[in-house]
Amino acid sequence: MILVYWLVLVNLAAFILYGYDKSCARKNKQRVPEKTLLFWAWIGGSIGAFLGMRFFHHKTLKPKFFVVPVLMVVAIIICAFCLYQNYHLVTTDYEVDLGLSTEVTIVQISDLHNQFFGIKQKTLLKKIEAQSPDLIVVTGDVVDKFHTNIDIAADFFEGAVKIAPVYYITGNHEIWLGAEKTAPLYEKMKSLGVIFMDDTYIDMGGYILAGIGDASLNSFVAYPPFDGSKPVIMLAHEPQYSSLYKNLGADLVFTGHYHGGQIIIPGMGGLVSPEYEFFPKPYEGMSDMGGMQLVLSRGLGNSILPVRINNYPEIVVVRVR
Repeated sequence: MILVYWLVLVNLAAFILYGYDKSCARKNKQRVPEKTLLFWAWIGGSIGAFLGMRFFHHKTLKPKFFVVPVLMVVAIIICAFCLYQNYHLVTTDYEVDLGLSTEVTIVQISDLHNQFFGIKQKTLLKKIEAQSPDLIVVTGDVVDKFHTNIDIAADFFEGAVKIAPVYYITGNHEIWLGAEKTAPLYEKMKSLGVIFMDDTYIDMGGYILAGIGDASLNSFVAYPPFDGSKPVIMLAHEPQYSSLYKNLGADLVFTGHYHGGQIIIPGMGGLVSPEYEFFPKPYEGMSDMGGMQLVLSRGLGNSILPVRINNYPEIVVVRVR
């Protein structure tokens, strides 16, 4: 959404600036320098600049402004590409054999970061519903510290609980926001029946569902390692703590956090992790960690970097047998 906000604001500003300069010209007031008008076109406001030129009949015969329509075409192509890259939802399917008597379909949602997928998140929710999940696990960062929108996250949970039971653990952005800012969201989630899994576990009958809150990853003491009597499915936000998950007896772990490396370069992988590690391994997919299966979702949204490239937002579906 950051990219969308930027494009709207910079094009609106360019349109207004061209209109203001035309008004100054008519009133013989101090003009906006031409280099300033062109600057706004170059930084993404070419559509607003072009519309301003046409609407106000301004700078249309100036040769140096002939570049504005060219910039507009380039901007439209780039915007269409980026929007498709950031909003084209894909579903990734895995199968895991844990020896369960009945197959369980788990949908994982991670790193929403206030990303908008239709009114009331209907595009996202429709794709989740099509998987007929037995449970939905949400592995953190549903909100974003830098552009927080509680309503978008609440809309998602309001729809998700109508599809299947929802289990949630916190990510680093919820921790960064702090209790005061997350309280309204958490109250809404609890009223909807979302099950909080930070530092706790539930015996689901044929398996254990366990969670680790992001604030506890560096000093986890909430419960002892499991005894292996039942398979353990674990929810955690960050994949780099795989040794902790394995030591606790996890058989299958759902994680996110890496955003698929933001930009996936063919033959090289994801470009950078949130910890600024270049080409982290793994950066997506399901990996065998000495018998423990670790699922690393590419997630749905963005944070500091507003654009994904070759890295579509992802819904993960795991069918556990």
